Amino acid sequence: MKSPFLAGLAVALAVGPSLAADLPAQKAPAVILPPPPPTWTGAYFGANVGGIFDASGGVVTSAGALFDDTANGAGLAGPTAFGSAAAAALGGNASLNGTGVIGGGQLGFNWQFNSFVVGLEADIQGTTLSSYATTSGAAVEPATGSPVTAQSNLSKSLNYLGTVRGRLGYLITPTLLVYGAGGLAYGGMTFSNGVFLSSTNAAFPLSAVSANYGDARIGWTAGGGVEWMFAPNWSAKIEYLYYDLGSVGATAFAAAPVPGGALLYAAAYQSSARFDGHIVRAGLNYHFHGFAPSPVLAKY
Repeated sequence: MKSPFLAGLAVALAVGPSLAADLPAQKAPAVILPPPPPTWTGAYFGANVGGIFDASGGVVTSAGALFDDTANGAGLAGPTAFGSAAAAALGGNASLNGTGVIGGGQLGFNWQFNSFVVGLEADIQGTTLSSYATTSGAAVEPATGSPVTAQSNLSKSLNYLGTVRGRLGYLITPTLLVYGAGGLAYGGMTFSNGVFLSSTNAAFPLSAVSANYGDARIGWTAGGGVEWMFAPNWSAKIEYLYYDLGSVGATAFAAAPVPGGALLYAAAYQSSARFDGHIVRAGLNYHFHGFAPSPVLAKY
């Protein structure tokens, strides 16, 4: 009785482990970790386009007589004051309010500290900002009773504008940044003042003179914006900036002799304009470190 039972038990013990090895293994399901939060730390570059508007359109023109023919060297009836009349005919204020398109590129670097982002950005843009104005006036030369008329043609334009700005922002959400910015601005501009003088007096020659300013200037800028990281490594922004490059001036000198070589008059016309304005633009940036590494699947 005992032998068959013991023999069967021995066979069962020998075969059991091999059957268990053939059964499918039971593994825990893979655990997918949540995606990591985005990081703003790293370098980036991009492009921008928007509108630019003059903030100070006023142009001030002042005129002064440099010479009057008080010795009657021109051979006219008595001493004349054509220089004073030519100066009195022109002066005052004009308006040069322009609008244009601005566009270019930017590059920068951000450092993220918890919910704060500190960065440095540099950009340069071309602009179509330009404006024109014409003013005119008249005065009477007292000795001869001759009217003197003057016309001034004014123009200014901003050819390019660049900035180097620090940025300080706060993350409303991990992907939405609100920031302020400020720093250095530089730009290339032109400003011109052309003056045309005439009189009904036969001894008064027509005179057309002009003065031009063209150079680069350094100033400052400040503003802020909102930037949204809408995809890994990509962000879009809307930004406002005010810039101020200071004032420039252009002086035109007019002087005319009469037949015989005597100097009839001389006058100067000095005009000044301020180059400052507002920028509203949109931009797109590519970030080299826009997001942390992809999540890893945990296995057990």
